[in-house]
Amino acid sequence: MSQLSQNLAAGEFVVTAEVAPPKGIDLAPVLATAEKLQGVTAVNVTDNQGANMRLCALVLAGELRRRGIEPVLQLTCRDRNRVALQSDLLGAAALGIENVLLLSGDHSKFGDHPDARPVFDLDAVQLLDVVAGLNRGVDMAGKPLAGTPRFFPGAAVNPAAEPFELVLQKVRKKVDGGARFFQTQAVFTRVELERLAAAVAPLNVPVLAGVLLVRSAKMARFLNSSIPGMCVPDEVVARLEQAADPLLEGVAIARETVGWARTFCQGVHLMTLGHDETIPEILR
Repeated sequence: MSQLSQNLAAGEFVVTAEVAPPKGIDLAPVLATAEKLQGVTAVNVTDNQGANMRLCALVLAGELRRRGIEPVLQLTCRDRNRVALQSDLLGAAALGIENVLLLSGDHSKFGDHPDARPVFDLDAVQLLDVVAGLNRGVDMAGKPLAGTPRFFPGAAVNPAAEPFELVLQKVRKKVDGGARFFQTQAVFTRVELERLAAAVAPLNVPVLAGVLLVRSAKMARFLNSSIPGMCVPDEVVARLEQAADPLLEGVAIARETVGWARTFCQGVHLMTLGHDETIPEILR
């Protein structure tokens, strides 16, 4: 069993962080960053995040595991059909990677290759079903595998999305498909997180609240205008704009969100975007 699954099963408050593969082949900087992360159970490896082309997430996840750092491999449906998705999953299992976060993925038009043709042969709910089958020792065509993976599959949820009833319907489908934990997109208001946690509680699936370090009002406005599904509230933008030190204010805002998560959730997923030295203060 992965450490992430064991800690969640034991009722411990779990902290995950994330790193992005480089746009190139030099892994040294991102590996150095991952090795410095403090107080983190597992590290997500993003998969062409925002539809921007980067080095293969599976390679970086494998390198992290080789160094004793537990990865959470993100896998999106945008760039692969069902054959390639299953192939990459089996490759991950062969490397000893158990934690996977299964995502549909942002559309290609939002990334740095907007003319790329998206695949979306499957969506995240269907991919969860595929992983459940692989864990039983069969592929999507019902053919037996030589060796059975032990994946610990997770899924994403956006607490701020509306209408919330549709969000909850998708959450239930993901749980039925085999989701064993959820990581949320960035949360900025207590009421949204409390609403989600209360709705998911009967499903008995841990929720890790997404905590994004927003370093300035300029960054907040960029997120709102350029990142699908992102909504930094006006009051948060105003706090950053009025702060003498916007980075310190961003850390304070993130710390407040961690405080809410300690009340309502089973952990947090920290997105510090290169400012990993702030993690101990965010968790304080």
